[in-house]
Amino acid sequence: MNKDVKQESRREMLTKTPVPQLIIKLSIPTIISMLVTAFYNSADTYFVGRISTEATAAVGLVFSIMAIIQALGFFCGHGSGNYLSRMLGAGDYKKANEMASTGFAMAIILGVIVATLGNIFLHPIAIWLGATPTTITDTENYMRVILIGAPFMMGQFVINNQLRFQGSAMYAMVGLMCGAVMNVILDPILIIGLSWGVTGAAIATVSGQITSFIVLLIGSTKGENIHLKLSNVHINGFYIREITNSGVPSLFRQGLAAISTLLLNNFAGHYGGDAAIAGMSIVTRVMMMLMSALIGFGQGYQPVCSFNYGAGLKSRVKEGYYFCVKWGTIFLFFVGTLCFTFAPEVVRWFRNDDAVVEVGKVALRCQSAALPLLATVIMTNMMLQSMGRGLKASIASSARNGIFFIPLILILPNIFGLLGVQITQTCADVLSLLISIPFAYTELKHLSEGDDAEIS
Repeated sequence: MNKDVKQESRREMLTKTPVPQLIIKLSIPTIISMLVTAFYNSADTYFVGRISTEATAAVGLVFSIMAIIQALGFFCGHGSGNYLSRMLGAGDYKKANEMASTGFAMAIILGVIVATLGNIFLHPIAIWLGATPTTITDTENYMRVILIGAPFMMGQFVINNQLRFQGSAMYAMVGLMCGAVMNVILDPILIIGLSWGVTGAAIATVSGQITSFIVLLIGSTKGENIHLKLSNVHINGFYIREITNSGVPSLFRQGLAAISTLLLNNFAGHYGGDAAIAGMSIVTRVMMMLMSALIGFGQGYQPVCSFNYGAGLKSRVKEGYYFCVKWGTIFLFFVGTLCFTFAPEVVRWFRNDDAVVEVGKVALRCQSAALPLLATVIMTNMMLQSMGRGLKASIASSARNGIFFIPLILILPNIFGLLGVQITQTCADVLSLLISIPFAYTELKHLSEGDDAEIS
């Protein structure tokens, strides 16, 4: 099968398959990928929790740095992936190929810069993150290794997203699962078996990321997927602008997640010490696991949205949005109810410490109560980003962890103490819905005004 025939086969699948069926088909691998990723991200917290509360807190502190690495990786990955998907929908394969290689190259360069600067300023960064005299050593040991793996982390984020936006979610799933298996196998061996503590946890995480990087790189050479080539790298004003337009929402979302986590840890430590940091860190990881399936579902919608928008099939974009919001809300209501009911048991599973459980159960119940609202928030952001609505998508993605969270975390703890720390994310989630609804309404109205283009 020649390349043109393969491209037409992909176009046929993305533009003619019934939308619900297509989203389910594309989202099953991404849901599995996200669940697996969330599971092995939480594996470090689980096994480190067998060591001490201080070690659990240290891993939570370094989560801000990992969020920054993810922010830059998703900036390049979503930015390049959105654009290349729209170009594939429009039939411009030359620009799609150039964007794929350029986005990947930018991620590797940024990863090397982060790894170098991060290790040079390791101690000041640890203090800035909120490390205390009892957690400083574990924080530095964990962060040192995580930073070394930054280029591989960013590179695999880019390839994973580019594969998804091409409709090759299965290759992306296999790559992430291979890394997850590596991490989960190494965690107990290095942390407990060899007694390497948090350093072992970091090595296991980075080893998993490197494994995913290699497998995904191989996957990008298979089938009709765009092959990454040095000759297609063009780091110029045009491609940087396009990556920025579609990638900034992800950069804001993940970057603000890093800042919000940093502030959360600092206020938790101030009002409740290491136990509060550990408790809030556990809740953060649990919520990531709860949200991962929804995000995977939305990632199945993104290539449908961007490709069909590029092809002029606006009704399919709108149909997909309503489908995802409906079933996403139902799912989050179900898992939120379970998590609310069994909050103390969930927190204790990670760290059997009464002080940690007392902090974590309140925060987890508060966030679980607002969880169903996030289907609309997240799907709206994904739709805006996939359609290239850079400004609106940036505002929407900044709301939950930035526009609302940052002012609230600075205000509520001063009024309510530790309870203010525990309820901040819930308040931010409710307020984020107030931005998402009008943004979604205006875009959906715009989509209803135009007729679908004719597809040959």
